[in-house]
Amino acid sequence: MDDSPQAFLTPEKFEELKQELEYLKTIRRKEVAELLEYARSLGDLSENAEYQEARDMQSAIEERIAYLEKVIKEVKIVAHSKKGDVVGLGSVVTIQKESDKEPHTYTIVGSEEANIQEHKLSYLSPLGEALMGKSKSDSFTFNTPNGKMSYKVIDVK
Repeated sequence: MDDSPQAFLTPEKFEELKQELEYLKTIRRKEVAELLEYARSLGDLSENAEYQEARDMQSAIEERIAYLEKVIKEVKIVAHSKKGDVVGLGSVVTIQKESDKEPHTYTIVGSEEANIQEHKLSYLSPLGEALMGKSKSDSFTFNTPNGKMSYKVIDVK
């Protein structure tokens, strides 16, 4: 999770993280404990690769559990408002770059959910920030590492 004062998640992603946390706590912890027990039974722990690997796995799982617990405790859940005229978290926005013929559609999400392959754009990304609060037919410009980019909002749902 980023270091911003408030992180946002959709209800779907929040539920997904809660399920992952439950799985890690109930199933994965037990599996790793069994692996550790087996590796201990092999003898000398100082030269036991299975034991070290199981310890590393246990550490990674415990880090992920702590991270998920923090996210679930601190996150703000945002459901998309049905007011589709202004871009906000959860909005599905179709935009077109001034120099392109093809429009692109993105869903505006919290940073935890961002995935450009799935067309999920973080509201904290440069483009996401530039889109927030815009309406259909608005034109806007924002800075990128490659210079200024100009877009037009084609649709907001």
